[in-house]
Amino acid sequence: MSAPQSQKHAKAVGGQELGRSRRLVVKIGSALLVDHARGAIHRQWLDALADDVAELMAAGTEVVLVSSGAIALGRRHLGLTQSGLKLEEKQAAAATGQIRLAHAYQESLARHDISVAQILLTLDDTEERRRHLNARSTLNTLLKMRTLPVINENDTVATSEIRVGDNDRLAARVAAMLGADTLVLLSDIDGLYSADPRQNPEADFIPEVAAVTPEIEAMAGIAPSDYSNGGMVTKLSAAKVATGAGCRMVITDGQRLHPLAAVMEGARCTWFLASVEPRTARKRWIAGSLKPSGKLRLDAGALSALRSGKSLLPAGVTAVEGEFQRGDAVLVCDPTGQEVARGLAAYSAADARRIIGHKSREIEAILGYRGREELIHRDDLVVS
Repeated sequence: MSAPQSQKHAKAVGGQELGRSRRLVVKIGSALLVDHARGAIHRQWLDALADDVAELMAAGTEVVLVSSGAIALGRRHLGLTQSGLKLEEKQAAAATGQIRLAHAYQESLARHDISVAQILLTLDDTEERRRHLNARSTLNTLLKMRTLPVINENDTVATSEIRVGDNDRLAARVAAMLGADTLVLLSDIDGLYSADPRQNPEADFIPEVAAVTPEIEAMAGIAPSDYSNGGMVTKLSAAKVATGAGCRMVITDGQRLHPLAAVMEGARCTWFLASVEPRTARKRWIAGSLKPSGKLRLDAGALSALRSGKSLLPAGVTAVEGEFQRGDAVLVCDPTGQEVARGLAAYSAADARRIIGHKSREIEAILGYRGREELIHRDDLVVS
């Protein structure tokens, strides 16, 4: 197959993959969404994007947006037009701009009867175990309710020590957190080149990347302006996070109207491939990268259910050993104490001891709150 034919084939396959995505995260750059000279939303562009999102959601794809733009919207409103804003000035601009940003999305998506929810995250929310679980649970609930989450870094409270630093990497962390299968970075460039095409017109376009190697990283340029913390360096960092979690990623030119539809129709872009599926990547992480904090012992019925692919319910657990918190890794053992699985506990050891041997419908009466029906959900369980 010739080079042009190969690129055409990659485009067609990529477009099909985007349309078949089960869960899609889309990162939107500030330069695409906001007219920085006026401090106003590019309304026509946003409406076209909303049309694309509505079409994907109607086809069954769960969509999450990670959007820049709050500081750019707020700074003009506050008269902060100088370059090099202080941290507190950026935070003040973000506080003002977030209201305008959320309203713009709400107004545009309302044309399709799509509800919008605003989520503000910091680095700690994606790394600290309990906050990670809470954020993940909230986002999953919103998606089940056919609501579109719009996420941004919580610039009003995040200091340099707890910042992700840019929405490319934040989007990748969100994609990994949610087990998304596709991440789209809408940018002002149509993909990866062998060198910065603004500096080197002879740079070669790279349509597909199987792995982010040092050679690939050497192709990155620098961030283009004071309004952006991004650039190709952060996009490649995002690719490493996303593909490592089993999520393929695409960089495409978002400046055109209907940018997602354009990708599905074969517009030029760079695809970063994941070697495993999101669920497989998560299962590998649970199986090999976590140190178990406790142990659950099962009866014969629960063991049989586990091996048939079902979740672990409290009724089938006979004993709880060790001390652990919700979200910690635990060993799952058969009646003789032999390890048969490991997973992430949905309850602390203290609460687990109170509900084992009971039916799931009794959990609320025992604990005083309504938690999950499962002690370990099958998505958080790896059977040996």
